[in-house]
Amino acid sequence: MESRLASKGRMIEYHCPKHVASHLSKFHSKLKIMAKKARKIKSEQGLKLKIVNPNAAGIDVADGELQVCVPEDRDGDNNRRFTSFTADLRVIAAWLKACRIDTVAMEATGVYWVNIFFFLQDEGFDVILANPSQVKNYYGKKTDVADAEWLMLLHSYGLIKASYNPDSWARRVRTLARHRSALIKSASTETMHMQKAMELMNIKLATVISDIQGQSGTAIINAILQGNHDPVALAQLASSRCKASKETIALSLEGTWDEDQLFMLRQSKELYDFYQKKIMECDEKIQDIISKYADIVKEDTTEIKKAKKCKGHNNPLTFDVEKYACAIWGTNVMCIPGVNEDCVLTAFGELGYNFTEKFDTAAKFCKWLNLTPNNKISGGKLLSSKMPKRKNIMGQAFRMSGNACSKQHNELGNYFRRIQARDGYAQAIVATAHKIAIIFYTMVRNKTQYNPYLVGDDEKTILERKLKRTQKQLDRLNKLHDGFKKGTA
Repeated sequence: MESRLASKGRMIEYHCPKHVASHLSKFHSKLKIMAKKARKIKSEQGLKLKIVNPNAAGIDVADGELQVCVPEDRDGDNNRRFTSFTADLRVIAAWLKACRIDTVAMEATGVYWVNIFFFLQDEGFDVILANPSQVKNYYGKKTDVADAEWLMLLHSYGLIKASYNPDSWARRVRTLARHRSALIKSASTETMHMQKAMELMNIKLATVISDIQGQSGTAIINAILQGNHDPVALAQLASSRCKASKETIALSLEGTWDEDQLFMLRQSKELYDFYQKKIMECDEKIQDIISKYADIVKEDTTEIKKAKKCKGHNNPLTFDVEKYACAIWGTNVMCIPGVNEDCVLTAFGELGYNFTEKFDTAAKFCKWLNLTPNNKISGGKLLSSKMPKRKNIMGQAFRMSGNACSKQHNELGNYFRRIQARDGYAQAIVATAHKIAIIFYTMVRNKTQYNPYLVGDDEKTILERKLKRTQKQLDRLNKLHDGFKKGTA
């Protein structure tokens, strides 16, 4: 069926199944009932906080129990305890509707908040997810009843800052992208087990070959597991592109060939191959979800140029991420130096297609990414500017992109090295990641393509500027020298 989706004041056509369209209509209809922020009003006693969300409720979330509190004028028993089964979620939604509740606040407690959060969202409530450290109950004895009432009170005055949550399609991509990262970590663990087994047999293959899971390493290990223990014959399986000579590789393959270590090597290799198979299956499922996601958003990609970047050597994605990035965001973010397919895949799940509507400015976006200093000022003096130790997966992806620019010969690479010379390597990574995040946000928000001339100067311009500056210093020194010679004469 053909439907329309409002985005930034414009209409985007898409074709999707009936259940997808109904889900998105629920998702966007609730945006009309957004919770309000705190407001001050003047009274005879001075300034007071105004109740901006009179139809607010608070939920204290736990594994097996949900404590729900509504205003006292809505029900005689306004603070109730429920279990967390699906049937109880329906009872909670019905009770909240009977109490004329529009918006609900809850803490992000482990993963226990997920089911009640999205269930109430689908029921039409505006649900606010709060950071537990920002809504801590500071008075009285801590109980579930008191916490639920405290959340309801704070939310009614608009004092709870909502955490960012992408749309349902982006969450599905995020789940599988994080699962893919876990599979890659498991595969790398088995690689280390294989290296350990060979090291205990005094086989130094990992010393002479940079990647034992590459073409040469895989061929040699498979031959070892098939019973070939001749170092010279094994060395002939190495590719001619290896930097080490065949003689050196043969010397590294002289070992004890212990039976227990060979058994460990075999099982580790089988587990590694198993994880690689599961990674490929995960890629197929991610592609299936992202393709449906792109069909729903359906941005115009006719005038977008390809970035022409090479795929990575380690665990590359089996589908074209760049094509879907253009279809979802309306611009090719992979043209940004340092941004690769892994960064874009992470952005699909962590941000979604409409993250620029949540973050009004690039500065707020970078603050959420934990890429801006946490300035603490007292008495007009800057006491500290250290960044908080807060984990943000998208911020870490931008940091990896910034680190990738360290050796690139482009405008961002020049910027990285300039910051590195002034403040150090760690600060250069954060500064470059901050710059990449701003470019990423601006491109998606304005639907513009990457323009290197707006980012920084190229190496030729920087060199010419250095030559002019050095020439001026040389002329000044020559004048001083000539004046000194005239004075001594």
